[in-house]
Amino acid sequence: MYQDHGLLIGGEWRKTGGAGVIEVTDPATGEVIGAAPAASAADVEEAIESAAAGLRAWRSTPAWTRADTLHAVARIMAERTEVAARRMVLETGKPLAQARREWGLSIDQFRWYAEEARRIYGRIVESRAPGGRIEVSHEPVGIAAAFTAWNFPAFLIARKIAPALAAGCAIIVRPSREVPGTAMLLVDCVREAGVPPGVVNLVIGPAETTYAPIMASPLVRKISLTGSTAIGQQMIRDSAATLKRVSMELGGNAPVLVFEDAHVEHVLDLSVPVKFANAGQVCVTADRFYVHERLVKPFVEGFTARAAALKLGHGLEESTQMGPLINQRRIDAMERIVADAKARGGTIEAGGGRPKGQNKGFFFEPTVITGLPDDALAIAEENFGPIAAISSFASTEEAYARANASEHGLAAYVFTRDPSRMREAAQRLEAGMVGVNSYALAAAEAPFGGIKASGMGREGGAEGIHDYMNVKLTQVVV
Repeated sequence: MYQDHGLLIGGEWRKTGGAGVIEVTDPATGEVIGAAPAASAADVEEAIESAAAGLRAWRSTPAWTRADTLHAVARIMAERTEVAARRMVLETGKPLAQARREWGLSIDQFRWYAEEARRIYGRIVESRAPGGRIEVSHEPVGIAAAFTAWNFPAFLIARKIAPALAAGCAIIVRPSREVPGTAMLLVDCVREAGVPPGVVNLVIGPAETTYAPIMASPLVRKISLTGSTAIGQQMIRDSAATLKRVSMELGGNAPVLVFEDAHVEHVLDLSVPVKFANAGQVCVTADRFYVHERLVKPFVEGFTARAAALKLGHGLEESTQMGPLINQRRIDAMERIVADAKARGGTIEAGGGRPKGQNKGFFFEPTVITGLPDDALAIAEENFGPIAAISSFASTEEAYARANASEHGLAAYVFTRDPSRMREAAQRLEAGMVGVNSYALAAAEAPFGGIKASGMGREGGAEGIHDYMNVKLTQVVV
């Protein structure tokens, strides 16, 4: 499955790596679908040297030329949509429609940052010195390294490559070992678009060979991670030795507030498909539903019925609405959450275990739990799976207090028809992103990111490119 690509170093595909191979499994069947070459530490060192050479050429490339190249990447990606979507399904288990949508959102990143490359604005500041002028300009930060999770194997990479290239940086991509093939396809689109050799490099492999050389190298000036809070904390510590710039999109535990004036059926129409998309393995997905006590009964009944009706299956089947979890570790995590809920007196309204008769793959039923205290695992921690915890609230103050009682602050959502409450909720919810009557937060034109233990920095929007640039002040006196 991976024989046409491999590691990309210096603009050339390498079909072997110094650390052997990594077997990749289809999570819907548990069967091995291919083996990807694993990079050794020496391979990674070569990638860093290659990036340094590529940087010298790319940073001096005119912004309009960089923009044209990014548009070319988008065109090539569009031509390969079906191939990429099917590979994503095999590697992640997500339904085909969701994979196609992800590839489309990834294309949007290149289109957006193609235009942002033309709009890297500086400014002139009046100087105190007679005849002086202060110029504020931006320059590429240098070599960036992108570490990405498996749950959105194309989109997470595109959100890092596109702004890096637009800013004039070189980049080393290190994807999750579960999804190397999707990364290969995306990086090959970049290569074919005419990005100079070495500007984009792809290394795949275990942490012991791919992580340390990147973190230790003084040539690598920026780290961008999409991953867990624990890994982000470790990267921040390890980056201190060489004072790398870091941006972190980490864990979430998104609350949803459903106020008494919300339209229950409309909220359910939006909430159930979003909650169980990608089998709940989404950092911004709704984990904790706080529903006003007047609406909680019909909300639970409707949510439960819709969750139980979802069709589970292999993602390549067009009728599939929810696929498997990525691996056995996620199954084990879901079972711990359900066991904790039962021990704390919670009611399993739907699901709660592996589907009956499903003896292949890593499937877990869409699960709805009620009657839990706020310190239960299903509420207090990010479950990163198909578990929705629903509880009621009586007052507005209670709703905000419980929603904000988390170390995470990535996303939060509110449903209400009261315009003043919409504004109030947007101000009072402690999160980097707030959806009001909507779950649509991830778009190329919008800055994506969190606060507190959910990370720092932003990806997307006009803000996203600035994480890949240094600010330079020049005082000119004539």
